[in-house]
Amino acid sequence: MAQKLIQTQTQKLAQVQKLSQQQMLQVKLLEMPLTELEESVNAELDDNPALETSSPDDALSDERETPGEDAGEENFEQQTEREEREEALDNALEGIGRDDEMPETYGAAPNRNADYEEIVYGDTVSFYDKLKEQMGMENLTDRQRDIMEYLIGSLDDDGLLRKSIDSIGDELAIYHNIDVTETEITEVLHRLQGFDPAGIGARTLQECLLLQIERKPAGRLKEAMQTLVGSYFDEFTKKHWDKIQAGMGLTDMQTATLQAEIRKLNPKPGAALGETEGRNIQQITPDFIIDTADDGTVSFTLNRGDVPELKVSPSFADMVDTYKNNRQGMNRQEKEALLYAKEKVEKAQGFIEAVKQRRRTLYITMKAIIDRQRRFFQDGDEADLKPMVLKDIADRTGLDISTISRVSNVKYAQTKWGTFPLRFFFSDGYTTEDGEELSTRKIKIALKEAIDKEDKKKPLSDDALAAEMKQQGFPIARRTVAKYREQLGIPVARLRK
Repeated sequence: MAQKLIQTQTQKLAQVQKLSQQQMLQVKLLEMPLTELEESVNAELDDNPALETSSPDDALSDERETPGEDAGEENFEQQTEREEREEALDNALEGIGRDDEMPETYGAAPNRNADYEEIVYGDTVSFYDKLKEQMGMENLTDRQRDIMEYLIGSLDDDGLLRKSIDSIGDELAIYHNIDVTETEITEVLHRLQGFDPAGIGARTLQECLLLQIERKPAGRLKEAMQTLVGSYFDEFTKKHWDKIQAGMGLTDMQTATLQAEIRKLNPKPGAALGETEGRNIQQITPDFIIDTADDGTVSFTLNRGDVPELKVSPSFADMVDTYKNNRQGMNRQEKEALLYAKEKVEKAQGFIEAVKQRRRTLYITMKAIIDRQRRFFQDGDEADLKPMVLKDIADRTGLDISTISRVSNVKYAQTKWGTFPLRFFFSDGYTTEDGEELSTRKIKIALKEAIDKEDKKKPLSDDALAAEMKQQGFPIARRTVAKYREQLGIPVARLRK
């Protein structure tokens, strides 16, 4: 019996959020560190004649060229083209003076804030910027680009990805409304792992070393290194070279050569990319300057660097007003001039507003961070940093989590205790059985101190460390001790002798 095919038509209502050009500009400026913002402002000043600084020395001349009349007679094709262009201009200008009123002209508002001092330690590109530069050379879809940006932002200071693929998938879905599969994330991660330096984006030390070995020239040495890290990794971490030598059938000379080559690999590829927490401060330009008074009062200013006050050129604003009030008698050249001036003025106003929005967003974000971490800014003790994730600051400010993420990426705060990346102030929390929330950073500091004080002839096992931590008020399990110890790069007890 033949089946009957029935074609039906259904309607589906879907809400798709698409950023406007102005929103995209605001996002772009928000992500920029100060030095990059300075370059962007200067480029926009060069590109848009309707944008100028409030300094009289930089003011644009009032003399503007207006297109002149066409010379000579028109043929039929030229006349047709001219009429079509005039009709298009008329359509574009139709709303001016009614519902498409020109926005008010921005002037240079007086600076009511404290004087801004530019404190520049050098001009460099950050760890994350260098990876994003390489990302720009990849042929990625918008979806892949979003995933890769999130992966780059999730790397720790060693350049490794400590989060699991499924947790990244959950975060993308919850915080960025991007529903992706683990396969998609893994594919993008593999492309990130092809970036320089070798080993970046690895999920484990073993994967980090294998990624670096993969780029070495083909040969017996490369094969031996792959076998060592791939098949004898447990023996390698425990320094059981006698077992490795016997298992791989190596001579003493071959073993020594293999050891020498393995030592050339970098277990922390992120360190080769530039500054990390508290390092290479001479290469950092802080976006925030935080001051702590003797009485514990904490205040801050935004470092404006060489970014000037911006305004719309009065000559362009006057040109728009003049043409707008005489629309009826305008010829084609005057209409073109009006449309050109209107476009440039609107673009200038949009850029000025985006710069102001960036300042507002940075201000309220930093204020929320200081409110949450006030103890640290008062005494500089890292152990006083409270558990704080992006959502905590998003809830305090009313901003989106993705906005907080953009602010905290590649931006730095200069404090009385040093200059730190904003990411430094964020840390996960550990909830005890009693419901008390502790900062994982504070726990790690206490763990490291306990290991530093141990008898090196009889180093503490993870069980003994868990008991010691409990006595200090950190009731964490042995497996948690092992996890934090590995994250601190501290070997097991018998390798600490």
